Amino acid sequence: MLFTIGDYIAGMLIGAVTALVVRALVWPGMDMVIAMLIGMAVGMVLHLILGFLLSPFLGIFETMMSGSLIGMYGGMLFGMRDSMAAGSTTLGAAALVGAVFGAIVVLGVKIYDRAVRGAVVDAGS
Repeated sequence: MLFTIGDYIAGMLIGAVTALVVRALVWPGMDMVIAMLIGMAVGMVLHLILGFLLSPFLGIFETMMSGSLIGMYGGMLFGMRDSMAAGSTTLGAAALVGAVFGAIVVLGVKIYDRAVRGAVVDAGS
């Protein structure tokens, strides 16, 4: 249970940090393709750094699988949003959107993992 909570916290952290860094690098009116490429690159680098820092506590697979999706796709989405000036008006709101996006991606990865592996039943020895 604690590892599951840690997975969600890690995903929310990666999402929030990605949203804030992309917000700092992308300005309204920037070309959307360039903004999305910057966001994707920033998200990939951040998820690697944060994933490696968090992996001793949560495990590399759980941290990196959801983190890579959050970093890459979140960075692209946040870059696109910020280039159109259609995003949140404050930094706190941008971080909250990033955290919610991270939690949703972690949930999606957990649902997909359960669908692929099925329910784990301990049969005993």
